[in-house]
Amino acid sequence: MKTPSPTNLKNHFLIAMPHMADPNFAHTVTYLIEHSSNGAMGLVINRPSELSLADVMEQLRPDELPAVRCQDVPIYTGGPVQTDRGFVLHPTGLHFQSTLELGELSLSTSQDVLFAIAEGVGPKRHLITLGYAGWEAGQLEAELADNTWLTCPASASVLFDIPQEQRLGAAAAILGIDLNLLTAQAGHA
Repeated sequence: MKTPSPTNLKNHFLIAMPHMADPNFAHTVTYLIEHSSNGAMGLVINRPSELSLADVMEQLRPDELPAVRCQDVPIYTGGPVQTDRGFVLHPTGLHFQSTLELGELSLSTSQDVLFAIAEGVGPKRHLITLGYAGWEAGQLEAELADNTWLTCPASASVLFDIPQEQRLGAAAAILGIDLNLLTAQAGHA
């Protein structure tokens, strides 16, 4: 019997089901940057940290006072892996020292994107995270089979235009689902 290859969920949202027990992912929406037979990588998009871009700029440029606008730019907890590494998700168009095009979106990981945002010349729509979510080969597929996640195509509007506290509900609404109506109990029919 041939094992079917996993569906590629790159550029999709993973929506945590109400019964998600892992505190790293309970009540989260994760944007999948990569998904293949080798594993998956994503960024949690609705869990702000206590940091702002001003805090990060103070670390990167300790001799300069960060621009006032940096205080209002949140830094999100992107996941439990490499929590000291920054990732900036933004619409495709601007390129930085380390930018990976993902289709309509790009992921930049070099400091120059942060400097550009701080100076007001970077991407206007962006989401900055520290850390990422990672799954080994077959791990995400097993979690999907256990009904831990819902999936749907990603939406730039949910990523950049919707307040973070509404992103979980907005992502579920893409599927026509109200998460408040789902039980927190897991099971299989």
